[in-house]
Amino acid sequence: MGDDVRSLIERARSGDRAAFGSLVRSYQRRVYMTALRLTGSHDDAKDVAQESFIRAYRALAGFDGRSDFFTWLYRIVVNVGLNQLRRVRRQRCVSLEEVTLPEALLQQSGDDPRRLLELKQMVRDIREALDELPETLRATVVLVVMEGIPYREAAEMLDCSEGTVAWRMHEARQKLRARLGKYLRRETSGENKDELSGDTAKALDVRR
Repeated sequence: MGDDVRSLIERARSGDRAAFGSLVRSYQRRVYMTALRLTGSHDDAKDVAQESFIRAYRALAGFDGRSDFFTWLYRIVVNVGLNQLRRVRRQRCVSLEEVTLPEALLQQSGDDPRRLLELKQMVRDIREALDELPETLRATVVLVVMEGIPYREAAEMLDCSEGTVAWRMHEARQKLRARLGKYLRRETSGENKDELSGDTAKALDVRR
């Protein structure tokens, strides 16, 4: 944690709202993107981000600095995001017309309508597979795969052991492999390949 962040935290703890506003601006995009990956909804992500910062401000006096501020804040975001998932979890069928592709996949489609349709179908299937994961597994996939956070930090954010994170990733991969096998088999050519590589990994960043 840098000196600038420490200074802002101390000032915010003393009631300096402008200092807390600076903290919000520093972390708001990362918080929003984590909330979006957890909930799959832009509207829900906005609500989660706002509620997370409100909770962080109220709890700031209890932040002792033993963990990184980023880690402490993300733990709040994950908890608020999972609560939001429990309240508004969707099980609706999304039409292919509603599916949007990330830039990396959109470029692959070129001007081929058939390829575009195939990619949209894959994205919808992956979205539904993520929605079907238990909340703790989904949160772990978001942090480890989408955010690229090491197991040790993810364990701190999720308030569990590194072994639990490893087990959850194993379980999530098993479930995603079973649900998305037709895509994974097409993309991997060896047993040591990451099951979430290739087009499937790119599609994980698709949001509602």
